[in-house]
Amino acid sequence: MMTLNNTEQANSVALEKLLGAEPQIVDLGLAKDVIPGFGEKMILHAGPPITWERMSGPIIGAVTGAILYEGWADTPEKAKAFAAEGNISFDPCHHHDAVGPMAGIVSPNLPVWIIEEKNSGKKSYATLNEGLGKVLRMGAFSDEVIERLHWMREVLYPVLKSGIRRYVSDTGGLSLKSLISQSLHMGDELHNRNRAATSLLIRSLVPSLIDAESDNPDLSRVVRFMAGNDHFFLNPGMAAAKVSLDSVGYVEGSSMLTVMARNGTDFGIQVAGLKKRWFTCQAALPDVLLFPGFTREDVNRDIGDSAIMETYGVGGFALAAAPAIVQFVGGTPQDALNYTKEMYEICVGENKHFTIPSLNFRGTPTGIDLIKVVETGITPILDTGAAHREAGKGQVGAGIVRMPSEAFVKAAEAFVEEYSK
Repeated sequence: MMTLNNTEQANSVALEKLLGAEPQIVDLGLAKDVIPGFGEKMILHAGPPITWERMSGPIIGAVTGAILYEGWADTPEKAKAFAAEGNISFDPCHHHDAVGPMAGIVSPNLPVWIIEEKNSGKKSYATLNEGLGKVLRMGAFSDEVIERLHWMREVLYPVLKSGIRRYVSDTGGLSLKSLISQSLHMGDELHNRNRAATSLLIRSLVPSLIDAESDNPDLSRVVRFMAGNDHFFLNPGMAAAKVSLDSVGYVEGSSMLTVMARNGTDFGIQVAGLKKRWFTCQAALPDVLLFPGFTREDVNRDIGDSAIMETYGVGGFALAAAPAIVQFVGGTPQDALNYTKEMYEICVGENKHFTIPSLNFRGTPTGIDLIKVVETGITPILDTGAAHREAGKGQVGAGIVRMPSEAFVKAAEAFVEEYSK
């Protein structure tokens, strides 16, 4: 019979695996060419599994946009009909070693980051970040959205890929763990504030971009696009978290979470000691600081794979490192400090690589412990973006959300059943 002491030992093993992971950027590619198991008419989405009939407005909108982008239909109405008729195979990003912010949509011809864990060779994938507002990941599908996606594939992608390959050729890979560590000391928390991390990424890549593409007239526009999008780092950062948590794998007896994800309808978690089983419940409704012109009735339920950042020990768990984030998500700098302190109560340990200056360089709370969540009644806090509940409307704001307890209770019951045999 599994005892508390055994679980603590298993969690210690799981945490050490997580802390030992070394994620790095190694390349870019088109989703259909590099993501394992990617089918011809497949679209990946954020969160746990869901059917078209139960999809939230933002995912419906993003799927509509992806179909238009891929050329499978030429009007939004035809695109929705194409999806409703069962022409598409839908699957969670997490089932294919991938992650996606908000709707998390990945279609075959979208460019993706390729992140590799240096020790194991495991890989993860994430799309390129479009920016804020009316974008695909927020469920928008206007002509402007589709045109931007085509530009990103036809111009941004080849230039960026060329520069990254030059960088990797010279150095072996770009360490994302190092960038995250540095950015926490510069005011980022790595979920809704990625300004420092994006700056560090650009600083790392631009010399190689110039070396590889100095004669390309599009180089200036590419650099300006990245520099004008403070969230550009979010997607490779999420993939770094994903491959690091995947490196934990199955650890018998461990109650440490390896996945938290939302699809705008359901919230789901996975646990290291329960072999990639999903435990789900209704997604929470975020308390957001609204953009002008929107009301609380416009806000969709919580959505996105970006909760992987909190599962990794940053994002909402590192709010104390980013007092300025409250200008975007609401609250006060003291609230940010208090949220981080509270999260220590539900974690296996701390990340010695990710430290918070305002807490005397204490490591971020890392390794969410399912048992501690249920025993304390404290659920993980996220700072998140919010999409309009209607397809096509885009982002309405950003704010704070707590993960609902029901999924944790279900997982705890399954954990007890599994280890009391």
